[in-house]
Amino acid sequence: MASIKWDVKSDCSKPVVVFFEDEGRFGRISKEMRCWVRKDMVPSVPRQMVREYIYAYSALSAQTGDCFSMISPYCNTECMNIFLHQLADHYKDYRIVLVLDKAGWHISRTIDLPPNLLLMHLPPYSPELNPVEILWREVRKKEFHNEVFDSLNDVEKVLVKILGTYHKDPEAIKQLAKGYSF
Repeated sequence: MASIKWDVKSDCSKPVVVFFEDEGRFGRISKEMRCWVRKDMVPSVPRQMVREYIYAYSALSAQTGDCFSMISPYCNTECMNIFLHQLADHYKDYRIVLVLDKAGWHISRTIDLPPNLLLMHLPPYSPELNPVEILWREVRKKEFHNEVFDSLNDVEKVLVKILGTYHKDPEAIKQLAKGYSF
């Protein structure tokens, strides 16, 4: 990895915390999965194909067990800038190293980095190096398989609920991110 250089405006007396970040797309297209039923029953799983989505931005720290998320109607540089500033403001007493992939909005020329935040990019095509991918898998498995939503508001309510449980449970985050600490 490249050497880390902090912005001269950054306060070097603040502790460093490493976060991993990724975005997940959630919508109204259902995903059918296996389910348990009695032998004498035929499983019935609802299905729909509505192409409406919202996006969850999440950053988690294997170090501290912290999880920080934002739900947005879009996934672009403008929303990424909002997320970065909210994350930096929430953890203003820290210097943050944010490890993320090289999505277009992560490497955009218009990315606006707060002074206490440094981006470190993962190699291309390496989602296995980002524990937020495990968070998305767990969220989908627990709340989105075999589900049909009447609206994007319903999708958002489910996301708020499940991400809220992770925000309140540092041990669950540490377990998800086991082996990802620096």
